[in-house]
Amino acid sequence: MAEIGDLHHLITRRRLLGVAGVGALALTNPSWAKTTIDLPLPGGPGARPITTGFPQKGPMILQRTRPPLLETPFEVFDKGVFTPNDQFYVRWHWAVIPTDIDIGKFSLTVRGHVNQTLSLSLNDILHGLPSVQLSAVNQCSGNSRGLFQPRVPGGQWANGAMGNALWTGVRLKDVLDKAGVKPGAVQVRFKGLEEPVVADAPHFMKSLDIDHARDGEVMIAYAMNGEQLPLVNGFPLRLVVPGWYATYWVKMLNDIEVLNEPDTNYWTKVAYTIPDTPHANIKPGETNVKMVPINRMVPRSFVTNIASGQQVKSGAPTTLRGIAFGGDCGVASVDYSIDRGKSWHQAQLGKDEGNYGFRQWQTQFTLPSPGKCTLLTRCTNSNGVAQPDTPNWNPAGFMRNVVESVDIIAA
Repeated sequence: MAEIGDLHHLITRRRLLGVAGVGALALTNPSWAKTTIDLPLPGGPGARPITTGFPQKGPMILQRTRPPLLETPFEVFDKGVFTPNDQFYVRWHWAVIPTDIDIGKFSLTVRGHVNQTLSLSLNDILHGLPSVQLSAVNQCSGNSRGLFQPRVPGGQWANGAMGNALWTGVRLKDVLDKAGVKPGAVQVRFKGLEEPVVADAPHFMKSLDIDHARDGEVMIAYAMNGEQLPLVNGFPLRLVVPGWYATYWVKMLNDIEVLNEPDTNYWTKVAYTIPDTPHANIKPGETNVKMVPINRMVPRSFVTNIASGQQVKSGAPTTLRGIAFGGDCGVASVDYSIDRGKSWHQAQLGKDEGNYGFRQWQTQFTLPSPGKCTLLTRCTNSNGVAQPDTPNWNPAGFMRNVVESVDIIAA
């Protein structure tokens, strides 16, 4: 990892001076790889192409080209707790995305219910405010939507619409304090550079309550994993909202507005809402359910070194390894079962990188005789919340976090 001082040098030299700008990048016509990947989605598709045609990106599962939806191949998560930038998933809402950003002209505006409107250059942000770092999982609200049954509309993600990075930037609180928030402020609204494809469509904007925005953890990031943000992951600035779903992590952030009344824009009030029920769960076809904006993430755990259908040797120790995250807090424990949940055993946790990041876990198990076996994994977070035994369902396909299963064969 680069030190914060090195990042300042890197970004100011390579971006502010335009030495290595991204250039004119063709996001709408990426090259297609020759290989595909099988996906365990009950409603299909059974396979998707792997593409390497997007800027600053390695092999990614192609969901859609315009706007870009790129999923991280799941084997990437076995390499470590920090997801490589070039294979960090990508999700945009609108297809009109800048392919070339003039860093010398870029500015972040802070306006609204403040004492003074600000127009901050990248140089102002890099050198005028204290730098901070935080490990945090960025997870799409609809991660694993393709596993919902009955099937729901939307991007049919498997489990790869997530990633963990060490984010470097400045505290949102420091930016807001610089503008001077007036008494009576209620929310803070964020907007990026992506544009709707038609004139009357709503600009993508998200809001946080004022106390949340000023909690000292929400940050404006200019780097991830010691490097500049990739273009399609939000360069030059993106909001980081630790413990909350990625819909709030606005990319290419260029506008912050402090509001003195609740935000009623489409993306806050209508889109990205969940049933106000335990686990955001309702029955298919159920109506007249109170809906609230999606917010905090929930705990999850995954096996990363063994895939469903894989053979292991019976009567011999087998290493089992994976990742977990607590959602809106840290990981307290990860348990596993080799007998479909009749008994549970605790895995060994790896290094703790902070409350909001991935945490590796590992154990060994022995299957006494040949045959089929189902491995189960369950994370309990530091608030005592554990993954549920049964999957939730809602019409948007949000917040799946059921106990994960991997079917293997002992031979």
